[in-house]
Parts: sequence; C-alpha cells; structure tokens
Amino acid sequence: MSKPLVKPGSPRSAVVTGAGRGIGRAIALELVGRGYEVVVTDLDADAAELAAKEIGAALGLGLDVTDPDANRDIAARAREIAPLGAWVCNAGVLAEGDVTALSVGQVRAMVDVNVLGVVWGVRAAADAFRDQHGVKGGDIGIVASLSAHAPVPALSVYASTKAAVLSLTTSLASELHRDKIKVHAVCPDGVDTAMVQSMDAQGDVRAALAAGVLLTPPQVARELVDMFGTGRVYKTLPAWRGVVARTASLAPRAALHVDPWLRRLGARKLKKAGKR
Repeated sequence: MSKPLVKPGSPRSAVVTGAGRGIGRAIALELVGRGYEVVVTDLDADAAELAAKEIGAALGLGLDVTDPDANRDIAARAREIAPLGAWVCNAGVLAEGDVTALSVGQVRAMVDVNVLGVVWGVRAAADAFRDQHGVKGGDIGIVASLSAHAPVPALSVYASTKAAVLSLTTSLASELHRDKIKVHAVCPDGVDTAMVQSMDAQGDVRAALAAGVLLTPPQVARELVDMFGTGRVYKTLPAWRGVVARTASLAPRAALHVDPWLRRLGARKLKKAGKR
C-alpha cells in the first residue's frame, strides 16, 4: 500500500484537470486517498462536480485548460482551501487519422489542449507554489503517452503533442528544481478509457494498442502519484513497451517494418477476442 503524501493536520490542496472521468478521475481519487484536498476540474463542469461528490473531493469546477487566466483562477480557488501541493495536467484530446485527413480544427484542438493547456497549467501551478509563504515547493504531474517515444502512424499529430509535453517535463524538472518544485510525467500504453474505446475498432491504431497492454486508469494514477515527492522525472508503462518504443525512435527506418507486424498481431488478438 502506498504511503500518504500529506501528513495529518497539515493538508494541502491538489488540482487535476480533465478529471470528470477516466484517468483524471482516477488520479483525483488517488490523491484524495493520500490526504489531499482535491479540486476536480473538467471542461464539463457538471461532470467535474459529480465526480468530486462521488470520490470525496473538496470541489468540482469547470475549466477550459486553453485559457491561461482560468488556470490561474483555479489555482487561487485551490489555495483558498489549503496551500497548493500538487497540480496534475491530465486533460487531453485525440483525433485519429492520417495527417492530411485531419481537419484544421482537430489539429488545433490537439495542440491547444495537449500542449498549450499543459503550459498554462504548469505556469499557474509554478507561480502558486512560489507565492506560498512557509510551504515550499510541490509536485506537478503530467499525463503524456507511450506515443511520445516512437513513430505512431495514424496518430502523428497526437504523438507529437505528447512528445512535446514529455520534453517540457524534462526541461521543467531542471528549471523548477531550485524552487523545490518537482515535475513528473507518466507515459502509458493504451488505457481502457472512453477515448480508446471510441477509436475505430477495425483501424490501425486500435490494432497497435491491442498488440500491447491495455492498462486501467487506477494503474496509471497510482504510478504517477507514486512519483510525487521523489526525483523520478518520468515513467513509461509498462517498462518493456518503453524500451521497444525508444528503440524504434532510434531506428525509425527499422520501425517501418516492425509497425505492420505489430498491427497484424493486434488485429489477430482483436479478432480472437471478438469470437469469445
């Protein structure tokens, strides 16, 4: 069992974005269990409020992560409850398809939410941590993806946004270290969420995910929060998939031949699952 991060009698608040459902909700629940006063946020304010009530969080609020001022307002609301101790950038969107098939709106949404949404959240959190008197530092968590490590056909734009936030994580870990702010990212393989289930069941991306390991939101939440308070910067789930992905990134030409094989393997697994 994981040890609580917040000592009894000295609570700290935490903000989780995109926490109305899926991975974000699981992270919020994990933080509640570790003693944080959690502010659940989501673009869907009703979903945020409902999730907060169901998991015992302090508050549920609507948040558009692409709005810099809105992120700062949420940080201020969290600090009214208790000194800020953690901020998790989880909100993300995905559009499946060849880069030329994606609409301008789909591309802009992925960049705005997956990259700039993280930047605005990190800025709001870092300023809040620095402004607190007598309570030094805190943790910033970022939900990236296994796709940050390797070529991912049919998810090229999404993968590039996740590579961007992983790069942001490693840079910020050094940049904010002097302020005792620790930055961590988790890079999971496919996760059993509505986002994954909404993918084309016969598509290449779904087949590639089936070739790996489908994780659960609680697994991802636990692995991310376990890094809080430590010097660990990022973790790939499962570790072996990270090794394969990084190897493919180092040898992209070879990956051109490996990728079709993985997709065929995944397609067979999906076909067998459908027959059960």
